[in-house]
Amino acid sequence: MNTAPTPLGAERTDGSSVRIGALVPLTRPGWVEAGQHLLAGLELAVRDVNDAGGIVGRPLELVVRDTAADPQRAVAAVDELASLGVAALAGEYHSVVARAAAGRADALGLPFLCSSAVLDALTDQPTEWVARLSPPQSRGWQVYADFLLGAGHSRIAVAAQPSVYWASGTRILRDYLAPRGGTVIELDMRALAPTAVCDELVDHRATALLLLVGHPEPAVSIVKSVRRDQRLAEIMIGAPAGQPEFAEWTTSLGDDGAAIPFLRYLPERLSPLGARVDTALRERLAEAPSFVAFEGYDTVAVLADVLRSHGADRARTAQSWPRVAVEGTRGQIQFSRTPGISVWQWASTPIQVVDRDPAEPDRFRILHAG
Repeated sequence: MNTAPTPLGAERTDGSSVRIGALVPLTRPGWVEAGQHLLAGLELAVRDVNDAGGIVGRPLELVVRDTAADPQRAVAAVDELASLGVAALAGEYHSVVARAAAGRADALGLPFLCSSAVLDALTDQPTEWVARLSPPQSRGWQVYADFLLGAGHSRIAVAAQPSVYWASGTRILRDYLAPRGGTVIELDMRALAPTAVCDELVDHRATALLLLVGHPEPAVSIVKSVRRDQRLAEIMIGAPAGQPEFAEWTTSLGDDGAAIPFLRYLPERLSPLGARVDTALRERLAEAPSFVAFEGYDTVAVLADVLRSHGADRARTAQSWPRVAVEGTRGQIQFSRTPGISVWQWASTPIQVVDRDPAEPDRFRILHAG
């Protein structure tokens, strides 16, 4: 298994540090840019914790494992990290990978604070061991559906690839839109070339196309095909999963990548802590930080608070989820039980629908909030 060096140097085995295992996609087919932002937030928070005295005088150490968007690799990493004696797990961006990791962490009795994955069913059964910062997919994608309806879109096509995540998203949209007069038309990207998507959109009289597909391909090719088809000059392209959040999107698509609304999990204004972290992340990443970087920072901030209060005992960490009250970069973080969600959930995660401004693609426009 490929590993990344920990920010404090070689992994310690003498018990002097308190260790957190970090699951991050750092190589393909994982979304590498998302992984880099997640890791930057995790590492920055570890630095801040240690600058403030660590965990009751002991340094906090991050032990990083690359999941590469592979569920089996993530499970193996959880096993390894558990054997190394980490106090808790943090991270992961890909929902399907996080689900595999969460199931294994639950089986092992290892606390896992999931940073960024949104799949509602993060575990098969309710668990005390897993908590999550990102909103469940059902909440975020319903906010996106409200945005679509408010913008006048009732005939919505989804270009979808096979995946538990994409299938869940399609179901959420259909179930929410149908009672409100909306129609979801599913385009199976196993059977359609990007250019053929255009004919389907015309035939179905769709006014919006949502990209429930991988990035860069086939997402980039679909966007280019639709943008160049004069019959579809008025159609809205959307990407609820957040592909346009990262700079790689603009690099791949240029002006074609603007005006594509997506979900992100930031407040309208960052708190003073958030503003300070924003500045530090910009320096670390040499670009504007995504919401995923803030999720990484908040993950370590929560775990550090728990570890200071309750020690590094795994059972006590898991028991502390309902008592968490931590000021994060995006608001006050507290966990509760949410109907239909099997893990401890931050219920008030800020949600926005934004896009890149066509006049200034590096600037984001807030279109809707929920």
